[in-house]
Amino acid sequence: MTGPDSPPTLVGERVTLCPLRVADIAPLNAIIAQPDVRQWWGTDPTVDDQDAFTIVVDGEIAGWVGWYEETDPDYRHGGMDIFLSPAFHGRGLGREALLVVARWLVGERGHHRLIIDPAAANTRAIRTYTSLGFKPVGVMRRYEQGPDGTWHDGLLMDLLADELSPS
Repeated sequence: MTGPDSPPTLVGERVTLCPLRVADIAPLNAIIAQPDVRQWWGTDPTVDDQDAFTIVVDGEIAGWVGWYEETDPDYRHGGMDIFLSPAFHGRGLGREALLVVARWLVGERGHHRLIIDPAAANTRAIRTYTSLGFKPVGVMRRYEQGPDGTWHDGLLMDLLADELSPS
């Protein structure tokens, strides 16, 4: 949420990533409730006050990128999650948003490694993350309970800072 320690607004070629504001929560929860998005987000997905950016495209809320940091010096790394409204799928906007956040986590926050953990069945997301340089680490069996109440596997993927494209 925005405040004195808020992350900066990040600007890509086509996306603007604004620190999550209270006013963004209802529209983002409407996006995550859409069936094409919700299927990948557990039993009761909602956006709340976690560290996140609202993805804005042409002045419209297009989605959300959550980020987090492991701060233990022996295990320090950053992580991300993302969802986009289906109206914005297939245009490379999610890829661009993740690239902007990854560069910020590496360049400004000093992380040497980033992780992301899509559902193992989410081939579209895995293709996108692979195109950014993320590599599969392993399958986390029965990792997350889906909206249907059954357990689904997750795929842990990581990206080392020196594997991140500089531009």
